[in-house]
Amino acid sequence: MAEQATTNVDSRAAEQAAHFKSVFQDIRTEVTKMMVGQPTVVDGVLTALVAGGHVLLEGVPGLGKTMLVRCLSDAVSVKFSRIQFTPDMMPADIQGTMVLTETASGAHELSFQEGPLIANLILADEINRATPKTQSALLEAMQERQVTVGNRTLTLEEPYCVMATQNPVEQEGTYPLPEAQLDRFLFKLLVDYPEENEYYEIIDRTTGTEEVEINHITDGAEIVKLREIARAVAVPTTAKTYAIRLVMATQPNSAYATDKTNAYVSLGSSPRGVQGLMLAAKVQAILNDRFSISTDDIKAVAYPVLRHRVILNFQAQASNVTPDSIIDDILEQVKLPRSVD
Repeated sequence: MAEQATTNVDSRAAEQAAHFKSVFQDIRTEVTKMMVGQPTVVDGVLTALVAGGHVLLEGVPGLGKTMLVRCLSDAVSVKFSRIQFTPDMMPADIQGTMVLTETASGAHELSFQEGPLIANLILADEINRATPKTQSALLEAMQERQVTVGNRTLTLEEPYCVMATQNPVEQEGTYPLPEAQLDRFLFKLLVDYPEENEYYEIIDRTTGTEEVEINHITDGAEIVKLREIARAVAVPTTAKTYAIRLVMATQPNSAYATDKTNAYVSLGSSPRGVQGLMLAAKVQAILNDRFSISTDDIKAVAYPVLRHRVILNFQAQASNVTPDSIIDDILEQVKLPRSVD
C-alpha cells in the first residue's frame, strides 16, 4: 500500500511538472511571435513570473524591453499597467489617491482612485528616473504586496509582478536604485543587441503589413497554480549547500569569499540571494524534466539572481571589473559539495 501511495504521488508530480512545462512553452511561443532572439531574456521574465519574483531589464533603448513585457501581458490574461517614470512623478501618481466625486443625487464624496500599481503585471519603464520618494512607494508594493495611502492599506492581488526597465548608459536625470530596492528583484537581465541574422526577422515582423496577434494562453489563477507546482520541487541538501556557498562567496571576508571578491566587492548578496537561487532553480529543474534541483540548475540561474546583488567598490570600477566577472570567478572557485542525501 505504501509503495502504491508513493507511486501515485510520483505520478501526480510528473503530471503537474508536464503541465507546468507545457504552459511555460506555450507562453514562450506566443511571446516570441514578436520578440526576435533574446531567448535568455524571454525565459528569464517567464521564470520570474512563475516563480513569483520581479525583474529588472537593463539595456539601451530600442531593444524591445517594453514590447517583451507587453507581449507577455497579452499571452497571460491578467490586469496590466504601464508606468512611465519621470523625475516629477509623485507616490500618489502610482499608488492612487482620494478624489472628490459627485454622486447620483448631486452630493459629493471622497472616493479612492486606484493608481497603476494596483494591477497584476506592472511595466515600470525607466524606473531609475523616479525620485527616491516614488521608488519607496514602489518598494512597498514589491516587497509587502500592498499599497498604503493615508490610513488605507490595499492588499495587492496575486500574481503580482513588477518588470522594470532601465537604460545603463544615460545617467542625466536619473536616480540610482538603492541596494534595498535592487535586492527585491529576483532577476537582473541584460538585454543585448541582436545578432546580424536576427535583424532580417525584426524587419519582416515590424515593418510589414501583417499584424502579429498574441493569443491568450493562461490567466492569473493558473500562474498561481504553477507557482505552487514549482515550490513543491524537491531540494537535496547538496543543492542547498552549494547555493549557500555561492551566496557567501559574494560576501567579502566570508569563509567562501574568493580573492577577487575580497579585492573588488564592497557588499555581497543578502539571504534573498539564496531564496532567489532556490526558486529560479526549481523552475529550471522542471523545464529540464526533473522534479528535484541539481547544482547545474543553480549554476544556470546564478548570473541573473546574483549580478545585481554584488555591489562593487571604486577599485573594481577603475579596473573595469564587472559583477558577472566576479560571478565567473565564484563559479570556478567554489567547489561542489559532496552528496549527503
